[in-house]
Amino acid sequence: MAFARPALIAGAVIAVICIGLLIVIFALDSFNAAAYSVTGKSVNDATDEARDIRDLYSGARIGGIIALVISGVVALAAAVVLYLNRGSAPTDEDDDGEDYDLDDLTGR
Repeated sequence: MAFARPALIAGAVIAVICIGLLIVIFALDSFNAAAYSVTGKSVNDATDEARDIRDLYSGARIGGIIALVISGVVALAAAVVLYLNRGSAPTDEDDDGEDYDLDDLTGR
């Protein structure tokens, strides 16, 4: 339970970063395909050059998808743990139900 909140935050942050990474990779792939097709060639051709362009960001794409899935699972699991343990925070044993104001804290 102590690690659920940090795990939720870390999972959500990593998921957002992975989504941004995948968007950038998609944009770069689109740009490379457009730049390659200016000369009348297609990235779907069976040439080595076209295959190299298609596979240029495949490692980053696969890594981004794997990290996105793992961070999503971690965030979801942490959210479930937090939801199931809601309202079960330990009570403060020193709390006698009194409210303190400024006079109590300053000693007046």
